[in-house]
Amino acid sequence: MRVTGVSRGGFWTGLSVSSTLSNPSTRPGLRLPGRVTLAAEGEDVPVRRIRLGLVAQVEPEDPGAPRRLVQYHHWTVAGRFVVPAGRRRAVDFAVPLPWETPVTVFGGVPLMTLRTGLRTEVSVDPDLDQGEMVPVLIHPLPTQQHLLAALGTLGFVMRQAGLQQGRLPVVEQTLPFQQRLGFWVAPLYAGPITELEVIMLTNSAGMEVLFWLDRRLALAGVTHQSISRFRVWHAGADRRDWVSTVDGWLRHAIDRHAAAAAHADWSATIRESAHVSRAPDQPVAPGYGLGGTAGSAGVGGSGAGDGT
Repeated sequence: MRVTGVSRGGFWTGLSVSSTLSNPSTRPGLRLPGRVTLAAEGEDVPVRRIRLGLVAQVEPEDPGAPRRLVQYHHWTVAGRFVVPAGRRRAVDFAVPLPWETPVTVFGGVPLMTLRTGLRTEVSVDPDLDQGEMVPVLIHPLPTQQHLLAALGTLGFVMRQAGLQQGRLPVVEQTLPFQQRLGFWVAPLYAGPITELEVIMLTNSAGMEVLFWLDRRLALAGVTHQSISRFRVWHAGADRRDWVSTVDGWLRHAIDRHAAAAAHADWSATIRESAHVSRAPDQPVAPGYGLGGTAGSAGVGGSGAGDGT
């Protein structure tokens, strides 16, 4: 499947721009291949540079402010050149997506209103950039896929998905926002919590998962929040019992959450667990894990979750 975006024309510059993706479906960490084609009309057009950028709607840190379009990553794919009058010039590219690129598709279905696009900016002179955008469909990495599927198996239902501007303390984060997925709590875990928010931060070796737990008493106006962190490696993801692992993470997080609010009469712990918490594996050595591609199962140990 090929996706093409065409600029509205070059009335001021005499240049039209079209961008084509040979396959708009991809994953974080993979290269996104495509081509930018420029056509000059009545005279030669000098181009200063061509730049590509990933763009998405992001919720600002101020909850009262509207969402805004943010370009969160970019690449320069061509420098100065001239497009002769009446001729075309094609520039091929294969740009690497950041490992933290937000997932927009799960199970072949778009995640709520999440969208991301690739914007092409052609700088023709110091005062004018011509830009247009094509959609990009970001599918989850295997570790992300397994985590989301396990939450569904355990009874959690996604209720919202968004990108929140800002950086989280302590964790490694390269993009200026985090992807947050909100879930209705499964009946088995209801009581100690009423809301679950999941944040997935990935790199070439593995994924850090944050469970943001909230217990609200609407009538009393009381709320209690806590965050628990877990780590898993890409290597061996297909051999892991994900339902047991995620169940263990949830029970560990809920017990911590309830213990922190032990003074409240609504706090409770979950005693039985299908997962035994243990120390994390050693980091995956260079050249292991996914080996630079999001589709590979990778090599290495089974990888254990880490709850902190």
